[in-house]
Amino acid sequence: MRGADRAALATALKDGANWPYPSLALAALDHDGTPLLLISRLADHTKNILADARVGLLFDGTAGLAQPLAGARVSVLGHAVPTDEPRHRERYLARHPDAAQYAGFGDFAFYKVEVERAHLVAGFGRIRWIEAADLLLPAVPADLAAREADLVRTMNDQESDAVQLFAGVLLGLPGDGGWAVTGIDPDGVDLRRGGRVGRLDFDHRVHDGEGAKAELIRLAVRARRQRQDAAAVGSPPTAL
Repeated sequence: MRGADRAALATALKDGANWPYPSLALAALDHDGTPLLLISRLADHTKNILADARVGLLFDGTAGLAQPLAGARVSVLGHAVPTDEPRHRERYLARHPDAAQYAGFGDFAFYKVEVERAHLVAGFGRIRWIEAADLLLPAVPADLAAREADLVRTMNDQESDAVQLFAGVLLGLPGDGGWAVTGIDPDGVDLRRGGRVGRLDFDHRVHDGEGAKAELIRLAVRARRQRQDAAAVGSPPTAL
């Protein structure tokens, strides 16, 4: 879920005898893992939600796999509820900066999905239901949430070289520069370069800003070491 910037959104068709209605939605996550949406009341899926708040979100992690059914995906079930929490707006727009162009339109509103449970398919034979308490963190880490914007700004303004190494060396993503950090949560770092996103997980879950800072330093050290090792053997350190 953390690595996906979109999901298939399933709602019950309001004027269609509750037929299942799938659509595409851009998604972000709160620090605790709660899915966040920005949707227009003019859209059929929003009309459906206003009549029946139950939704399903399919987060697909199979892109690029030769055998997609062997890849991971998770279907999240819950209720979509309007939210005016500033943090939700900030995290969503950081994940999807182009959405700022229409986020203020009168017909658009932010929603959070109050998760009931989820169905995880981690590959062939690795299938299980997960309750909300096991999918989400018990609470939003207040210190990390308060310091996230400063940490993101520092990484992009003062540690841009490390950010490029995160993308090119640790994740093998293409591009000679241009990657930026868009979010930092308890489990890792969100990256973006134009229309492409990347996700770099921490080695250990963090619960405050100092913990996140320590993990970022650890990742930067690892990336620089891997670049040096690759240069020493004459192989390219980044993706072509």
